[in-house]
Amino acid sequence: MADALIARYAAIVCDLDGVVYAGPEPIEHAVEALTAASDNGAHVVYATNNASRTPAEVAGHLREFGLVVDDADVVNSSAAGAYLLAGSLTAGARVLAVGGAGVGVALTEAGLTPVSPQEARDGTPVEAVLQGYGADVRASDLAEAGFAVAGGARWMATNTDLTLPTDRGVAPGNGSLVGAVRNAVGVDPEVAGKPMPTMYEMAARRSGIDAHQVLAIGDRLETDIEGAVRAGMDSVLVLTGVHDLADAAAAAPERRPTFVVEDLRSLAKPYDEDPSAPGTSHDALTWSQARALLRATWAEVDAGELDADGARHRFTDLTVRSA
Repeated sequence: MADALIARYAAIVCDLDGVVYAGPEPIEHAVEALTAASDNGAHVVYATNNASRTPAEVAGHLREFGLVVDDADVVNSSAAGAYLLAGSLTAGARVLAVGGAGVGVALTEAGLTPVSPQEARDGTPVEAVLQGYGADVRASDLAEAGFAVAGGARWMATNTDLTLPTDRGVAPGNGSLVGAVRNAVGVDPEVAGKPMPTMYEMAARRSGIDAHQVLAIGDRLETDIEGAVRAGMDSVLVLTGVHDLADAAAAAPERRPTFVVEDLRSLAKPYDEDPSAPGTSHDALTWSQARALLRATWAEVDAGELDADGARHRFTDLTVRSA
């Protein structure tokens, strides 16, 4: 793998939903590709904005696929949010935990006291709210978050992903739930997860490797890729989840990936861009040509020669074939 893309890096920070799995099932080629990367010396840390489960539960899920993963190799946005809150609250401070079990566990591990929505309804005061995704979150839970924020509690959202890829399709994500609370309180929360760099920085520390030697992998431009840019890491947009080449073409500079791949098999291959890509042709291109066309499109956008809609249109019906 000396010429492989992954050979340029000492570690990987890999997103999960839309990259490794969709719902309970693994995405094709992902497990084999990540196992090969790990076998060849790359330390893989998994970083997810999905705060519904604990890192131990996520690691167990990954081990079911055959991946070799320690619990400490998983960082989620609940842990990032709890870490940020613990930096300013006193030890043991009470925090309303809205979301899945992972939210309360993260608060406890950070030395804070999680308060359930029911306990808040019963009158337990809180100094802050940590709001994350949970499949069983109820409207009454969101109401408690709104009441606490309106009463002066600090509001931390684990993430603001509007949607969540599942095996049945795209479902509302935590950003949609956060939006419901925002509509009630009229203010925006602080955000712990991607695109904030906190999780990437935590992952790099766990790897013991400088950010410039870490490759971030994700399927969403506004979270995974922008977060990597903010953390000073190179990034891969993998087209197995939410965003595609047309989305990448229209992306603002802070959301542009270093690399774009069809699936994670490309980690073990050389990465190249063929400058012979034929302008704006919609004829089938190789992946190498498509990447070159993407970079040329970004240059045109930056020079003011093309707007984002034109960039997107160029790739909307593009057919890409294997090189």
